[in-house]
Amino acid sequence: MCPHTPPCPAPSAPDREAAHTIVSHPEQGWSLLCNGVVIFEDTGELLPDGASIAPHRPTDLAAFYRPIGVTHGPGQAPAA
Repeated sequence: MCPHTPPCPAPSAPDREAAHTIVSHPEQGWSLLCNGVVIFEDTGELLPDGASIAPHRPTDLAAFYRPIGVTHGPGQAPAA
C-alpha cells in the first residue's frame, strides 16, 4: 500500500513511472518505485507480476509521428 499523498500510480497505470523512487542504484542502472515497478536506465521496466516492458525511448517513436508520404525527419534531406 502506497503511503504517499496522492497515492502513486498503480503498476498497470500508463503513468506508472511517476511513482516515487524507493531504492536507486544508478551505478547498476536500475531503480525500484513505490508501486513495485523496477525501471532501468535504458527505459525498460519489470512489473511486479513479472511482466517486462521493452525499452521505449521517445526517439523510437519519431517515425510514427511523420505525415504519410514523408520519409525523412526534420533537418534531413529526403532519400534519393
